[in-house]
Parts: sequence; structure tokens; C-alpha cells
Amino acid sequence: MSEERFLVTGALGCIGAWVVRNLAREGVPTTIFDLGGSAHRLRLVLDDAELERVQIIKGDITDMAAVEAGLAESGATRIIHLAALQVPFCKADPSLGARVNVVGTVNLFEAAKRAGIGHLVYASSVAVYGRSEDYGEGSLGDDAAQSPRTHYGVYKQANEGTARVYWLDEGVSSIGLRPYTIYGPGRDQGLTSGPTRAMVAAAAGRPYHIPFSGRQGLQYADDTARLFIQAARTPRAGAPVFNLRGSVVAMGEIVAAIEAAAPAARGQITFAGPPLPFPEELDDAGLRAALGEVPFTPLVEGVAQSVERFRQAIAAGRMDPAGYLG
Repeated sequence: MSEERFLVTGALGCIGAWVVRNLAREGVPTTIFDLGGSAHRLRLVLDDAELERVQIIKGDITDMAAVEAGLAESGATRIIHLAALQVPFCKADPSLGARVNVVGTVNLFEAAKRAGIGHLVYASSVAVYGRSEDYGEGSLGDDAAQSPRTHYGVYKQANEGTARVYWLDEGVSSIGLRPYTIYGPGRDQGLTSGPTRAMVAAAAGRPYHIPFSGRQGLQYADDTARLFIQAARTPRAGAPVFNLRGSVVAMGEIVAAIEAAAPAARGQITFAGPPLPFPEELDDAGLRAALGEVPFTPLVEGVAQSVERFRQAIAAGRMDPAGYLG
């Protein structure tokens, strides 16, 4: 059997950085395909020796020729596709958002097909769903009606369709995963980054206000990365898409976990505003049935680990809290 090799698109982002970290610690040959920019998230979660083992190819996911060339150069046998623009950036420039999030995904599937790679994993999102009031009580299953209310959600919905068609027409299988609120080191942008920014503030001894409230699902970045790797190693027929659940908690519980990790922050972390425009609770039964046991770090433990990593990074001069807090 040939050596396992990974290509990770968008690995300068939060989940991607943790994917690369886990693969590097396993000693798995890994190539990053990203347009470039700051590598600060990689440096936050990988040490220098781990980072040196990673190949980085600068390339534009919207450029089909560049994607094909990058995949060929990597020699990848497995693909994790995370390259995307998040909600605020898609709203600010819908045309660019569509090129990156939709055309980029088509390019990756097409490149995989041409290279003879029969399976890949990609990130969808809770944003494919509507608001909580659009659904009944209880957790939402994988097959719940989709009613996205953002450009980003529409693009992710399109990607799920693209994956289905590549299976039906070309026999390229895939697994899509729908994260909700990712938290932990590296999560410094996007609509749902508020809880992580609050953890940074607590580590730095600064106040912070989270601009939304409500109940939501939180997934620890390291758990999510491990899950993407697990899905990449578990080819299955079709193009299923699975919800991620994590810890389903109210914002007050998130703040309490931050205060437990940093007692000096008590009373310094506040929140207010409308809930996120997504269902409160997702059902991950389909994910567990498909993949078996999935990584899960309890909220209090994940927050404590995050705050401690932020403290260490700030003390070592590897991280400027201002970059998170604005």
C-alpha cells in the first residue's frame, strides 16, 4: 500500500491549522494549499520542528490549473478541503465569496477526479439551515430542511449539491461535515469567534463583550480537526453530510467556563445581543453511526486548555492579544 499523504486546503485557517498539527504529530506527510497570508495560526498550534515538516504550496483555489498542479506536487492520497471565506467576508463581497467557496470546491472535486482520488472530506456548515424558529423543538437531524439566510450558507448548500453530483456522475465519494461554533486557539475571525476572543481577553487580563447570546453548539478546534482526519480515513459510498454537535450550551455557561479557567476575569466577560441565526441544537447520530466514536472534549476542559495556551503564547511573545481583540 502506498504511503498516506494529505493535502489540506485552507490550512492557514483555524481548523486547518489543527488538522496540520495532528498530522504532523503523527508523522504523516502533509501539504498545505493556501493562497497565502499570515501563518500565525499555524505558529500558535505547531512548534517549529512540526512546522518544518509541512510542505506549503501557495495557490489560489479558484484557479483550476493551480489546484491540479498543487495536488500533483503534493502526491496526496487523501484530501481535506477547508478553503473558504467566512460569513462577514461573503457578505462584503458576494462575488468573491462565490468564487472561493463554490467554484473553489468544484475545482477541488474536479482535480480529485482527474487525479484518481476517489474520496475527499470538506467543510459544510450549520449555516445551511434556517433560524431556530423555522423548526420544531429538539435537535436537528442531518436531513432537516435547509433554508440558509446568508450568502455563506447558500454557498455551503451549493457545495453539498456539488458533492452529491460528483458521486452520482463520477463516483467520487465524499463526507461533508457541518460545524457550528468552533472555539480554541486559531479562531480569530468570523461571526462565531466571540467566545474564543473572550478566552484570549481572559488570558490577557482584559475585558471583552461577546455581541450575541443564546444557546448553541460549540466544537473544540482540536476535536473538529481530528474528526476531519477520521472522516478522510473512512471512505464510504455516496456523499453524506453530517452535523457536528459538541457541547450544546447557553452563553452564560460559556462565560462561566472562561471564568473558571481565569478567575481574575470574573465580571470582565459580558454578552448581549440576539442569538445566532441558526438552530440551537444539532443531532450528530448520523455522524456517530458512520464513523463510530468521535473526538469530544468537554467544554470546561477545552476552554481551560485554550486559555492556558493563550497565556503561554502571550507570555512567550508569540501572540499579540490585540490581533484577536481588535
